[in-house]
Amino acid sequence: MLHAIMPTRRIHHALVALLAALTLLWLLAEPKPWPQPLTWFSFRAVFVQYSGVIAIGAMSVAMLLALRPRRLEPHLDGLDKMYRLHKWLGIAALSTSVLHWWFAKGTKWMVGWGWLERPVRGPRPAGEQRGYLEALLGSQRGLAETVGEWVFYAAAILMILALVRRFPYHLFARTHKWLAATYLALVFHSVVLVKFSYWTQPVGVVLALLMAGGTVAAALVLAGRVGARRKVRGTVVETKRYPGVDSLETVIEMAPGWPGHAAGQFAFVTVDVKDGAKDGAHPYTIASAWDPQSPRLSFITKALGDHTRALPELLRPGREVTVEGPYGRFDFEDGRERQIWVGAGIGITPFVARMQQLARRGGPRAQVDLFHATAQRDEAALARLRADAAAAGIRLHVLVDAEDGRLDGERIRRLVPDWAQASLWFCGPGGFGRALHADFAAQGLPARAFHQELFQMR
Repeated sequence: MLHAIMPTRRIHHALVALLAALTLLWLLAEPKPWPQPLTWFSFRAVFVQYSGVIAIGAMSVAMLLALRPRRLEPHLDGLDKMYRLHKWLGIAALSTSVLHWWFAKGTKWMVGWGWLERPVRGPRPAGEQRGYLEALLGSQRGLAETVGEWVFYAAAILMILALVRRFPYHLFARTHKWLAATYLALVFHSVVLVKFSYWTQPVGVVLALLMAGGTVAAALVLAGRVGARRKVRGTVVETKRYPGVDSLETVIEMAPGWPGHAAGQFAFVTVDVKDGAKDGAHPYTIASAWDPQSPRLSFITKALGDHTRALPELLRPGREVTVEGPYGRFDFEDGRERQIWVGAGIGITPFVARMQQLARRGGPRAQVDLFHATAQRDEAALARLRADAAAAGIRLHVLVDAEDGRLDGERIRRLVPDWAQASLWFCGPGGFGRALHADFAAQGLPARAFHQELFQMR
């Protein structure tokens, strides 16, 4: 399959291609990208325009990705990778905006401090006239600069909070959407202050399209309409706790409308708390195969934070929920006759769904070894895992850290002698995944044979 590539290569290429394309379009529109004579003020004039183009362009694409567009999943290797691109675009926009702000605002400060001397502006060339639209935009320049400055401060704070892992997820989810409002203000700032001649150039056309799309996306985010057509109601019908691994299995009966899902995909679940209040959408990997005759989904969650620790109380039988999805491309379909699966901790969930799917098919097309590394032991959970593996015809290896030591690439290769002919599918902590990928790459495993779900939505 074309999407079977190293986890971040495709989105890395997409990021570089976007920034390179915007740079090229700006160069085509700017007659003197490297002004002569080169002074602070002459460079400032062109750099403020260039950095503004890059910043608003990156923010616009990030806003479009915030809509979770499923049509882009095959091209960007799944929504989990798209969210990583969304994050990188935010970082690129923030970094560029800081430079943009400093050259615009810092220059004025340095003039006031006496560090720079502002050059004397000459008279407007004789006969030069501005059209109505250019004059109208020019009359809004002061307002646009003020709006841009203060909104930049707000947006920078929101972006930094989004990057702080210790910032609680429920607060992140509530505050992050307000970036959509700051984006709308920055669109106004950009429309007024982008060099007017750019609007008749390809860079202006592309910026106009990106900002138009970003504006629609921002409006949908603020209205709470993200994924609205992919939301289906459900009811919690059963829960089961696995205290040894501090995990909860929740079974949800879906109302008509759920399109079905492939093993390895995930969904966003919103819990109806009380009096119409919502707990917020949280992503969970689906831990069950789809059966249209029994329209139920299972999710297995581990108590890792405030939200997941509260789930046993929130997800009691009879509770109404909203499920949005399915999303993801972690689908095990790569055409290989040999596969190695590694599910670390709660990362075992997509493999549970896949084994159920294979059991219904009558067994796997490929020979599979599944490694489950866990820091804790729960006999009921392990008994169920062994039963699923036996029913699917999967060779299971369970390693409890305190008893068996840590799982690494050397141990996997020792237990799977023909590993070089296999593809490796990993779901679990990001650091473990990166270490495993580096280890196997050093031993010659092609990048296209390593698959990793980047299950971090921020």
